[in-house]
Amino acid sequence: MQSEPERELIMTICLPLQVSQGNVPGVESASLAMDTEEGVEVVWNEVLFHDKKVFKTVEDKMKEMFENLMQVDHPNIVKFHKYWLDIGDNHARVVFITEYMSSGSLKQFLKKTKKNHKSMNVKAWKRWCTQILSALSYLHSCDPPIIHGNLTCDTIFIQHNGLIKIGSVWHRLFVNVFPEGGVRGKLHQNRDDKRNLHFFSPEYGSCEDDYAIDIFSFGICALEMAVLEIQANGDSVVSKEAISNAGQSLEDPLMREFTQMCVRHNPRLRPTAHDLLFHRVLFEVHSLKLLAANCLINNQYMLPENCVEDKTKSFDPNGVMAEIIHKDRPCVQLKYSHVSPLELDKFLEDVKNGIYPLMNFASTRPHPVPRALSMSQEQVETVKTPTPEPQEAETRKVVQMHCNLESNEETTKTHLTLFLKLDDKLHRQLSCDIMPNDSSRDLVNELIHHSFISEEDGDKIVAFLEEALNRHRGSASAITTI
Repeated sequence: MQSEPERELIMTICLPLQVSQGNVPGVESASLAMDTEEGVEVVWNEVLFHDKKVFKTVEDKMKEMFENLMQVDHPNIVKFHKYWLDIGDNHARVVFITEYMSSGSLKQFLKKTKKNHKSMNVKAWKRWCTQILSALSYLHSCDPPIIHGNLTCDTIFIQHNGLIKIGSVWHRLFVNVFPEGGVRGKLHQNRDDKRNLHFFSPEYGSCEDDYAIDIFSFGICALEMAVLEIQANGDSVVSKEAISNAGQSLEDPLMREFTQMCVRHNPRLRPTAHDLLFHRVLFEVHSLKLLAANCLINNQYMLPENCVEDKTKSFDPNGVMAEIIHKDRPCVQLKYSHVSPLELDKFLEDVKNGIYPLMNFASTRPHPVPRALSMSQEQVETVKTPTPEPQEAETRKVVQMHCNLESNEETTKTHLTLFLKLDDKLHRQLSCDIMPNDSSRDLVNELIHHSFISEEDGDKIVAFLEEALNRHRGSASAITTI
């Protein structure tokens, strides 16, 4: 016997592939599915009950819990789409649909990164911490507050564009609502994995849930992001000594202070997520560009669909946007030709997706509209963050290209930043250091291998890069823009 909601979805969500999206207590199975109404991949989760009588006793609590989860809306939190309760002659279950994170967990990404790097880029680390804290601050300021209770590098996900999302936010809610022994899946599987025991605070499970247990877990995540992995020294459990050694290995004293504040033994001494966003290692005055982007996005419903693109096309490239006048030296002019429309388009898309949250100036209360966006773009542009590898070959076509080439006076390296716009309006920003003997063909073959571009676009991008490199090497300027 199928419930009414399931009959409506049976034709749209029907793939049997098992997936892992972080430990979710009580979930017997999680399968990759396709919602053809929205045209997106999702995760189909099932919680099976042993006894229909037990199911009935918690039915109202479950409905209230799931309705609250439906209201959680934040760009850095995995989306909870829909749910329904299903009672048959021989079964009782809950089915709920969540967003699918195809790029994998932060743990997997750090493991890949460690093969080629000793530590994480500091600017990327700050950007990730800001996004995670943005999500935690949102959860903790809900009414009633939502405590994650299972924040590890396995339950944090990273997308190809650098967007961080927290998964399994319903973890503690499930533990508190689902009856012990009443469901088939394990309710406390989070602590069965000894590899992740160091993410849980000393007071975890012995007192009432509080934001401090999430802050401790975040501190361990932040530390692991910085050093890529906290060594267990052959033991199955990461020791306190290993955590302390990892913290002391951080060269930046502000990063050390930041992580140590989070993992204090006394939970009352740990700062809130909102307070951490104001810590010196993260806090900065946002650029006017970022504030303007937020204003534009928050009011985009008042503007024509392609207003930014149409406006940039109408500008005179030699027109002066701004001018700084000095009494004792020539004035500095900023012209429209100095700003790439493609760069601007990509920046607006990243801000809209939530990569740069403005939590430092936002209200501590959740806002009904997803807030987009932290970190000044002048600094973000210099961040070189490794990108997770896609699972499948790229098939989308490149419709627009732009690149920056910058020479390093101290070495023979040239820093390449490549901006691509795909036919579905997705933007990609790729950067790397190239040596004099590196060829355009080798660079493009690597992009194809990692599925950043389609094989059909290979020759076109080879010719584009070849022309750009020739112009750059023959130019006296350190920067070439095409």
